[in-house]
Amino acid sequence: MKTQSILIATALSACLAIAKDAQPPAPVAEIAKVETTAADTPLVQIAVLLDTSGSMSGLIEQAKTQLWKLVNEFITAKQDGKTPVVQVALYEYGKSSLRADENWIRQIQPLTRDLDKVSEELFALTTNGGEEYCGAVIQRATQDLAWDANPKVYKAIFIAGNEPFTQGPIDSKKSCQNAIAKGIIVNTIHCGSEAQGIAEHWNQGALLADGKYLVIDQNQAIVHIEAPQDKEIVKLNEQLNSTYINYGSAAPAAKARQIAQDSNAAANAQSGAEVQRVITKVGKSYFNISWDLVDACQQKDFDITKVKEADLPEEMKKMTVEERKAYLDKKIAERAEIQKQVLALNKEREAYVATKRKESNKNDTLDTAMTKALRSQAEKKGIAWEK
Repeated sequence: MKTQSILIATALSACLAIAKDAQPPAPVAEIAKVETTAADTPLVQIAVLLDTSGSMSGLIEQAKTQLWKLVNEFITAKQDGKTPVVQVALYEYGKSSLRADENWIRQIQPLTRDLDKVSEELFALTTNGGEEYCGAVIQRATQDLAWDANPKVYKAIFIAGNEPFTQGPIDSKKSCQNAIAKGIIVNTIHCGSEAQGIAEHWNQGALLADGKYLVIDQNQAIVHIEAPQDKEIVKLNEQLNSTYINYGSAAPAAKARQIAQDSNAAANAQSGAEVQRVITKVGKSYFNISWDLVDACQQKDFDITKVKEADLPEEMKKMTVEERKAYLDKKIAERAEIQKQVLALNKEREAYVATKRKESNKNDTLDTAMTKALRSQAEKKGIAWEK
């Protein structure tokens, strides 16, 4: 069993009944405490380390809007015939308001499948001057995070910044060597020219940890190619949201977070964030067992009879157990149909965008740089994409 997984889901099937001779299921409160993934579900783990010093506002803007696109790279991927789930961790480094005794580093989120929380934290990021210590933040991410020991798991760090890679009290070479010793690839993204990045040793970090050295223009606007399918995909989001069934004390804040991140994505529609977020929400990487009964009921030890009536939404409180099961089955089916529609539209969209992208000669931004690296690296772990 993999714990604290970030991405997601299990088959959309009714899993409410428990055999009479089975052991009693874990209480729902316990199920919600930990993110779980079936032992045979492929896993992808990605840590994003962002320089939040004063000159990096453009980088942060790109990161805010492209989280969904990054996750969606795996929506049509397969490993051993199964779609991987994705965990994302987030660190910031180099901001003067952070703690000096921690080398101006902050872990924003550990490896998690709570993508709404990651998005919320990205939109809360600010920048100001500071000391950018790449070696120190790579070391922190390598040591602190719950990296899976399975050699088939694609594990990668993406670090982005624009100051010399070798700054700080921790040897960046040793940090990269320690990462790859644990099977964690380090990809370096220099925000500036290729020559400057090489002069400041960003390429060396990637070479030492089997990664790629990439360069981006952090101040360039994300290129979004509008497709005919976009409007229909966005329209289906409203129907999708109606399939979430709130339960427990975590639900009000979590549902509000979901709505807020929908709004953040919509406010950045010109970057493609709105469309990409909807696509993420129908994929295996969007997972909300702590507050959504449709996701929760698909966990192995779930039992609807263990959910306290007080934790149920109003519309379910007066239902019998059988009525509650039927209601959940209905919502599962509704969500599955919406997922099917969005994924079909996205397949058409991807074909359209691929043709249009050939006509573009823009420089790389954060999303395109990360995509180039992760696809080629994940393929070495046996992850393949639909042609």
